[in-house]
Amino acid sequence: MKYIVLVGDGMADRPLESLGGKTPLQVAKKPHLDFLAQHGLVGLVKTIPDGTPPGSDIANLSILGYDPRKYYTGRAPLEAASRNIQIHPNQTAFRCNLVTIQNGVMVDYSSGHISTEEAKSLIDSLAQKLNSSEIQFYSGVSYRHLTIITGEFTKLNCTPPHDITNQPIAGFLPNGQNSELIRDLMQKSEPILANHPVNRARINAGKNPATTIWLWGQGKPPQLPTFQEKYQLTGGVITAVDLIKGLGKYAGLVAPDIPGATGYLDTNYAGKVEAARKILERSDFVLVHIEAPDECGHQGRSDLKIKAIEDFDERIVGPMLDFAYQFPEFRLLVLPDHATPICIQTHSEEPVPFVLYTSPEIPTATAQAFDEFNAASTKIYVENGFELLDILTEK
Repeated sequence: MKYIVLVGDGMADRPLESLGGKTPLQVAKKPHLDFLAQHGLVGLVKTIPDGTPPGSDIANLSILGYDPRKYYTGRAPLEAASRNIQIHPNQTAFRCNLVTIQNGVMVDYSSGHISTEEAKSLIDSLAQKLNSSEIQFYSGVSYRHLTIITGEFTKLNCTPPHDITNQPIAGFLPNGQNSELIRDLMQKSEPILANHPVNRARINAGKNPATTIWLWGQGKPPQLPTFQEKYQLTGGVITAVDLIKGLGKYAGLVAPDIPGATGYLDTNYAGKVEAARKILERSDFVLVHIEAPDECGHQGRSDLKIKAIEDFDERIVGPMLDFAYQFPEFRLLVLPDHATPICIQTHSEEPVPFVLYTSPEIPTATAQAFDEFNAASTKIYVENGFELLDILTEK
């Protein structure tokens, strides 16, 4: 038996007037997802437990079968694990975004989806001038980086920058325990970035510059039982995003680097499929994560989100389904981790659609298409997202 999970990050949405009262999932041409819905178990699942923030960290912990209320300690330590960055007991990991702030407004949480090469040059300059025995900067992919800081920040409040797009930042700056240190570090980054050749070139090219760093998602390393201990399965995760890689590593799953994986519309879809195939050839389980729908939701671009969903269907779901048929038995689960509604340009906590397809097929609650409303029509509802993997594996 082979187990496959395909995650279209932030794929779920709400009806949009501009789409005739439909969601991007309803409008998108997605023949493979609709086939699965017509032949599989379709329903809604609550991946965000009550009282927890609707982040990809929380949601993907749930998808991998871990109760976030028990195991979640913050986003940044998961990302640190992806890059084998050690966090000492007296240190805290922070996610470090390169953002564009203009006239006190969060214009762009991603600095125009800055390239990894440009971002590395900026982070290297910050590290050269701001690193110390208490502070270390580490470059990542595109706008996503890490800062490790000595100190205690368990009562510090930080806001994800993608939650405040086009809003004044004044009411969302870090506050609480040791917030002065964090604000000071963010402020110190501004003149370094302002004078950097990368930013001057971006401005000349009409692109958003990285005007400052934004620190958030802080935490210390979690303690997770391995995936093999929980499900007696081995496998891996395929993603461009350090968060998912780190989660996979804490779960004892392999998390290979995929050349050309960007976490956006230009990601290396074929490379991800090939890496997933190699994992399935030698183990039991693979999770393939695609970030692009979420990024397009944060931008408020329904046209791009529809394209991201169609790319996910054509370039991930279709090829993975074709490959799965070479095995005598397999189970395929497809879902968003959370919703990223265009109308609010950030994550939300409502239940999301899922489809579970088995081969050989068994009689299940089918739907005409894969979308939010067809999923609701089946009346199948999984209250705890972390139990969905138990259903997949029949634990």
